Amino acid sequence: MTTTGAGTPGTPGTPGTLRTTQRGTTDPATGERERRRISARVRILLWLLLVMAVALSSVAATTRSILLRDTDQRINGLLAQEAGEFANFEEQGFDPETGRPFTDPGRLLRVFLERQYADLDEELVGLVGEAGSRPTQIIQQREIPVGRPLHRDADARRRIHASPDSTGTLHRPEGEIRWAKVTVARYGGEPAAAFVVAFHPGREQARADEVFRVLLAISGVALLMTTGIAWVVAGRILKPVRLVRTTAAQLTEQDLTRRIPVHGRDDVAALAETFNAMLDRLERAFATQRRFVDDAGHELRTPITIVRGHLELMGDDPAEREETVRLVTDELDRMSRIVEDLLLLAKAERPDFVTPEPVQLAELTADVYVKARTLGDRDWVLAEVADREAHLDPQRITQAMVQLAQNAVQHTTPGQTVRMGSRADGPHIELYVADSGPGVRPQDAEVIFERFRRGTARRGVRGTGAGLGLSIVRAIAEGHGGRVDLRATEGGGATFVLTLEEARP
Repeated sequence: MTTTGAGTPGTPGTPGTLRTTQRGTTDPATGERERRRISARVRILLWLLLVMAVALSSVAATTRSILLRDTDQRINGLLAQEAGEFANFEEQGFDPETGRPFTDPGRLLRVFLERQYADLDEELVGLVGEAGSRPTQIIQQREIPVGRPLHRDADARRRIHASPDSTGTLHRPEGEIRWAKVTVARYGGEPAAAFVVAFHPGREQARADEVFRVLLAISGVALLMTTGIAWVVAGRILKPVRLVRTTAAQLTEQDLTRRIPVHGRDDVAALAETFNAMLDRLERAFATQRRFVDDAGHELRTPITIVRGHLELMGDDPAEREETVRLVTDELDRMSRIVEDLLLLAKAERPDFVTPEPVQLAELTADVYVKARTLGDRDWVLAEVADREAHLDPQRITQAMVQLAQNAVQHTTPGQTVRMGSRADGPHIELYVADSGPGVRPQDAEVIFERFRRGTARRGVRGTGAGLGLSIVRAIAEGHGGRVDLRATEGGGATFVLTLEEARP
């Protein structure tokens, strides 16, 4: 638990605010955010419902629009048909009583209407007389079951009769009327007359509205059913995600063993597999870190104890003081080397640990050979050289090869042979150091590349280092995407080989 300081309590971000970071405690601000957060399950459900609501509403509105359009087309066709039939009858018809063309507009309208069969919402009316000058004579076919038919609405008849248009729409509080009109030519001094076909679309429009309401009701039921189904399905799909969250919340540095069960082959299963793989890497990393810290503490504890012991026992004798200073300096130098090696291994985890560049292998191998010859009085042999260009980090490769050469010197005696070289094997590059020493015991071959591991009696001679040299070599090889191998040497000894896959720029 950490307190940011004294001040006015309760103000976020100011002194006096108490924030707890230990496991099992909760930051008030974090808890508030948790309460306000909407789960992925709810968000998926809300988006699904929104999309479905828009889609179903669009379907219902489109269906209503199509029905109304079809109704309009049918009404317009019916009006045009009735008007055309009357126009033909006026032009070609004969009075059945006289056998001659009609001379009386009223008689013409009456005979025509007697021969017609209108639809349920269709009204056929004949109007005789000057529009608006005196009461108009009405000739109707029949009564129709609407709220207020045309023959009972004087104002509607007057407006239709007086209109210069042949078709139109009359809007009334009692309901809309679609009409078409054919003016009857004058016969001598007879007053003007007109045939009107009127259609009351209220019932047709009501049916379209009823279909619209039914579709909306069905859509509502579908949305409710979809809500339940989507809630269950989203829960099943997101179950691994919730397990990831729960597992991540329960993970601690001491317990990284929990894993998520993987079912199926979908993206969520892939997420669970990726999370499990990440936990595997974290578990290995924490185990390596704990082992590394323990080993580092053990290795540094010894020189510290030696330094402290010698300083505590140091007397006033100048010779004794000089010897003590020499021993302490030697131990401090060894501690410094251990710290430098640890820092180098820590840098090996960074992406810029190696910086590859085009290098001539022959020149690099020769340079390493010249530098290695100064490490000890050995029979140094440059066995072979690969004559090609490679893309690698020359400084890191030199560091690794010199470390292997130092390792060979440490486990050989003066005059023994140490061979160095490089060769190309297809896309792979090999750089090696081979000595003629006692070799590596089988039980030690598996552990010599680990940090602070020298083996029980590594290669027959107990080294003086901290056991980090070969770990550094392996880190450099892996930084190039390669590996370091231990191979048997003909005639005895050990051969360490850096196998690198040539990097491309």
